[in-house]
Amino acid sequence: MLHNLVDLVFDGQCGFCTRAAYAIKRLDRKARIRLHPAQRPGVHERFSLTEADTQEAAWAFTHDRSAAGAESINLVLDVTFGTRLFTQFYRLPGIRNLQDLAYTWVAQHRYLLRGTTPWCQSHPGDCHLGTQTAHCSL
Repeated sequence: MLHNLVDLVFDGQCGFCTRAAYAIKRLDRKARIRLHPAQRPGVHERFSLTEADTQEAAWAFTHDRSAAGAESINLVLDVTFGTRLFTQFYRLPGIRNLQDLAYTWVAQHRYLLRGTTPWCQSHPGDCHLGTQTAHCSL
């Protein structure tokens, strides 16, 4: 069954992560993606995540599934385009490892990547600004 909605939890203090979240939202012509910066009050509790979880990876949640890291991006793309192709491709032998390695590299080098004004700077009332993240989560 294809999922109708997905909640994407991302690092709202990361400019690259914010830029990627905005790009996904622009592709989302059917309003299926709901963005949640990890620093928003109540996000950790709502999705049963720890701060460490959201420091390490982006998370995607549907009504019956959760995914982190590269898998979460594939799930978001599936919902955005109404397909299963991205997660099926991710599950091919060797592809998961390659995507996970690429995701980890991007997360660790996020400051070298072009971003935009981080969500928490452009939406200051939407974030607990005392929360610092160690890794970009998208």
